[in-house]
Amino acid sequence: MKHQIALTLINGVGALISKKLLQHFGSAEAVFSATHKQLLNIDGIGKKTAEAIVNTNALELAAQELAFIEKHQIQVLFYNDESYPKRLKSCYDAPLLLYYKGNVDLNKTRIVSIVGTRNATAYGKMLCKQLIEILKPYDVLISSGLAHGVDAAAHKESVLANVPTVGVLGHGLDRIYPAAHRELAAKMLKNGGLLTEFLPGTNPDRENFPKRNRIIAGMADVTIVVEASIKGGALITAEIANSYNRDVYAFPGRVNDEFSEGCNFLIKTNRAGLINHPQDLIYYLGWDEETSTKKAPVQVQLPLDLNKDERTVCEALLGSALAVDDLFVTTNIPQSKLAIILLTLEMRGTIIVLPGKLYKLA
Repeated sequence: MKHQIALTLINGVGALISKKLLQHFGSAEAVFSATHKQLLNIDGIGKKTAEAIVNTNALELAAQELAFIEKHQIQVLFYNDESYPKRLKSCYDAPLLLYYKGNVDLNKTRIVSIVGTRNATAYGKMLCKQLIEILKPYDVLISSGLAHGVDAAAHKESVLANVPTVGVLGHGLDRIYPAAHRELAAKMLKNGGLLTEFLPGTNPDRENFPKRNRIIAGMADVTIVVEASIKGGALITAEIANSYNRDVYAFPGRVNDEFSEGCNFLIKTNRAGLINHPQDLIYYLGWDEETSTKKAPVQVQLPLDLNKDERTVCEALLGSALAVDDLFVTTNIPQSKLAIILLTLEMRGTIIVLPGKLYKLA
């Protein structure tokens, strides 16, 4: 493990170059045995980088770090390890190494990240509580950043509900920041854990938190923004999740609330799907369908008070969700009239609108 840690300590060699070196040489040990000439033969490795690798004292520094890591029973998750979060590994900028204290599988079947403002209101905290209650039966892992506000609320509600939760840190595992969350962090270690890419001794510097946010986004199936200002770090996390092609959802808020402005912006610009109630998330992700496979199939019963055109639209949606253009082709109803029918059915609760403007029977 010393060589893997050392690979992250070479000046000027980041995760992308390190992965290229590993691919070429096959192991971290082989990288440190490579000659200057061998390194220069690798595409993208210049003279300066080759000299940094050959002349580094990273192995000595890694030996010192390893002593602390072993003493405090910190798990080191290397990029090629089976225990490394597989969802995160698929991201182009995934860290080469992660440091972890905890007892939960970081590759659970369902992982949900919950993020938001550090100035959470009673509304935001209530949403966190409701969200955890809804998610509990689905054997999820909750990920967040252990910051004040929404992060802390998500972790606290998870602990209270006995739902595993992992805090992703912007510093080393030798401390807890903010210090007020030490007790919460200790409880999380009993059913969950703490995760970081930063070595012990790393301070919680401002520039570390955007890096932390990419792990929160990358390790999860879906990111939920509860409350956020327009310039909040939660919007950065949502943007990163979108760049990874992960699902993002947000709770809407009143137009004049500062800490709903970010959520409303994400929804308005199609960066996040709208969820009015935590149960919406289960529906959008199809988890109800996954957990009901043992149940007998239920025959869909359409309302009796539908007119002819409304029934035509609903029958077209019996098989699957459809976009407006597909419904137009299938039903042959003029688009201006179809739009009114869809709005009427949605207001009645007969159909719902999915992200991407797909319509589906409720």
